[in-house]
Amino acid sequence: MNIAFVHEWISDIGGSEKVLRELIGLYPDYHLFTLFYKKESLRKIGIEEKKVSASFLNKIAGVHRIYRSLLPLFPSAVESLNVKDFDIIFSSSHIAAKGIIPKPYQIHICYCHTPARYLWDMSNDYLKTKGLDKGILSVFSHTVLNYLRLWDVSTSNRVDFFIANSEHTRKRIKKYYNRESVVIYPPVDTERFSCGKKENYFLFLSRLVPYKRADIAVRAFSELDLPLVVAGDGPELRRLKSISSKNIEFTGYISDEEVARYLSEAKALIYPSEEDFGITIVEALASGTPVIAFGRGGAAEIVRSIGKSERPTGILFNSQTTEDLKSAVRKFQREEDIFIQKELVESAKRFSKERFRREITEFVSKIK
Repeated sequence: MNIAFVHEWISDIGGSEKVLRELIGLYPDYHLFTLFYKKESLRKIGIEEKKVSASFLNKIAGVHRIYRSLLPLFPSAVESLNVKDFDIIFSSSHIAAKGIIPKPYQIHICYCHTPARYLWDMSNDYLKTKGLDKGILSVFSHTVLNYLRLWDVSTSNRVDFFIANSEHTRKRIKKYYNRESVVIYPPVDTERFSCGKKENYFLFLSRLVPYKRADIAVRAFSELDLPLVVAGDGPELRRLKSISSKNIEFTGYISDEEVARYLSEAKALIYPSEEDFGITIVEALASGTPVIAFGRGGAAEIVRSIGKSERPTGILFNSQTTEDLKSAVRKFQREEDIFIQKELVESAKRFSKERFRREITEFVSKIK
C-alpha cells in the first residue's frame, strides 16, 4: 500500500511518536512528512532519514527549542508538504498534521490524539503560563488563537475518517469539529513492565509542565507527610522544589529502565492531570501498581475505581485540588489490600500493541 504518514514533528519521543512507530511498522511502503525532526529521534523510532520530508521550519536554527513560538506558521508549513503521489494519507495529529491538503482521489485518515487543548479548552491557561494574558500581548495572542481555531475547524473537513485515541477524545472531536470518529486506544508496550517488590513511596511520573498538575501532588504529600518520588524534568522543577517538604524526592530525568523500576516498586502512581488518554497509567497497571488519578479524561476509561468495580485498579478523585487528592490517598491507605497485582496486569492488556495493530489493520481494510 502506497501510504503517506503526516506527523507534527519528531523531537522528543512521547506517546504520539510511539503510535507512529506502530503505524509505520504495519505499512513499510511509506513516506513520512513532518514539520521538523531530529535525526537521533528518527533513529529511536526506527525511521530512515531518506524516507522523511520536512517543511521549511526544519531549516530554522534551534527550531526544537522555539517551536511553540512558531505556532502561527504551522498552517502554512503543513500545507506546503506535497503528498500527491500517495493513495492514502494517514495523519497523526494533535494540532496541525490533519491540515495536510489531500487530492480528490486520496483517502485521508486522521488518528487524532486530541483537538489542540491550547486552542480550545485550555487556551486561557496556556496564555497565562506564557505571560500573554494581559495588555496588548493578550489582544494579539487572542487574535492569533482565533485565526488558528478557524483553521483547525476548517481542516477537519479535509479528513475522510477520524480515529480517536479515547472516548474522551471522541467527544471532543464531536464538540469542536462536529465529526464522528472511531475509538482505537493507543498501543502500550505492556510486556516491557513487570511486578516488583513494593517500597514505601508513592510516584508522580511525568514531564514537569503546568498542566500536569504536579503542584497538587507535591502540596498534598507535603501536608500528608508521606514519601513521594517526583520523577521527571521540566520548567516547573524549580517552583515545585520551592513548595515541597523533606519527604518529597526529585529525581530529574530518568531512563526507560528506571521508569520501569520506579513503576514496579511504587505503592501507587499519582496522576492529577486531565489527559486525553494516559499511557503512564497503563504502564503502572502493567507493573502491578494501582493508580490514584483525577477522574476526568482518559483516566476514567482506564482505571476501575474502588466502589465502582469488583476488581478495582485504582481510585479516582473528583476535583483537581490538594484536599481531594489527600482524601484519595487516605482512602488508598485504608483499602490498599484490595488491589490484586495479577488483576492490575491483566487490565493493562486491553491496551497492548497487538490489539492496536489488529484494530488499525481491520479499520484500514474496511475503507480501502
